[in-house]
Amino acid sequence: MAEENVKSTESARPSGDEQKPDFHIEENAFSNIDHIIGIVSGKGGVGKSMVTASLANAMTLQGFSTGILDADITGPSIPKMYGIKGSAESDGNGIYPKMAANGIEIMSTNLLLPNEEDPVIWRGPVIAGVVKQFYTDVIWGQLDYLFVDMPPGTGDVPLTVFQSLPVDGVIIVTSPQDLVRMIVTKAYNMAKMMNIPVLGIVENYSYMNCPHCGEKIYPFGESHIDEIAKELGVPVLGKIPMNPEYAKASDAGDFAAVNNTSIDEAAVALRSAGKKA
Repeated sequence: MAEENVKSTESARPSGDEQKPDFHIEENAFSNIDHIIGIVSGKGGVGKSMVTASLANAMTLQGFSTGILDADITGPSIPKMYGIKGSAESDGNGIYPKMAANGIEIMSTNLLLPNEEDPVIWRGPVIAGVVKQFYTDVIWGQLDYLFVDMPPGTGDVPLTVFQSLPVDGVIIVTSPQDLVRMIVTKAYNMAKMMNIPVLGIVENYSYMNCPHCGEKIYPFGESHIDEIAKELGVPVLGKIPMNPEYAKASDAGDFAAVNNTSIDEAAVALRSAGKKA
């Protein structure tokens, strides 16, 4: 399915005076979203949802109205991080997102299931359809920033988001490891193929501080993200240390209280993201 969509996208590219078809869908009539930012990764296990939540918190602390569209349909974690439970309400106008303690609006499949621990066993086309509905059927209201927390890889959901939503840019999340060059480059190349600007890279689990002397320890080895970012021509927007307090806050549903200053540069880049006409 994804392969067919990629082929159709490539064949739809303009040549000469041809115009490229617009596959973007309309947002809900009661939504008015200024910036849509995709948070992507080339593989799982890099803490992408934590970075998404940290960015949303940072922009909220700066006074912006913020939402998170949890597009990781089969592995949602955002509601748990913010301690949100219960079903989202709806009426004839659409579905209303749940609100975190710090005012962030959140929509996730966990908010539509009778039991948050029920597995989501859906095929790709159904999952892609739900992602679209989270944009067309959800009443987001007035938002300065909507963050889309995507599943890892370059499959159906990222393709659907890039084709269907007016994404202003993406931030790539990675962690120090031997495969980091390939992982980052895959995500970067997909964004470029879909004509989505890459705002920069955030490296998670970059290091840890010794609790005794404060010295930096690199459990995954020395970082090479600066040289990789230089090769790709994109900035490094943050290097996040391993912090047990973030994990505790996530497990306790208290992530709304987290102020992750390691992504301050990413917040600056988000403020510079172009406003849609």
